[in-house]
Amino acid sequence: MPKQILIVDDDEGIREVIQFSLESKTDWSIWAAAAGKEGIAIAQSQPLDLILLDVVMPEEDGIAVYQQLQAGESTRTIPVILLTANARSCDHKAFINLGVNGIIAKPFKCKRLVETITQLLGW
Repeated sequence: MPKQILIVDDDEGIREVIQFSLESKTDWSIWAAAAGKEGIAIAQSQPLDLILLDVVMPEEDGIAVYQQLQAGESTRTIPVILLTANARSCDHKAFINLGVNGIIAKPFKCKRLVETITQLLGW
């Protein structure tokens, strides 16, 4: 059965690039959300294998969304990889200390995206 991946990012271009990158190299099913509330609703209703979550979004940032996912009984076990344009190592350490499964820095190399995800999750 193909992996179910949710992309939560307010930037439509980023969502499209990630979706195209994943679909062109895998048989994974991709869901997309433009905001945290929409992403949480999808996560509560779909059997997801991974959430790719943008850190900086206008209404709720990715950290707040991650904390809500962790508080939810049906969503706390879904692996989360943060997408961030902030490449400071101290921020990366703080994100990892939250319990996320990994961090992918923007801009990322589309060719390596699947490889990076599979390495981070041990797939």
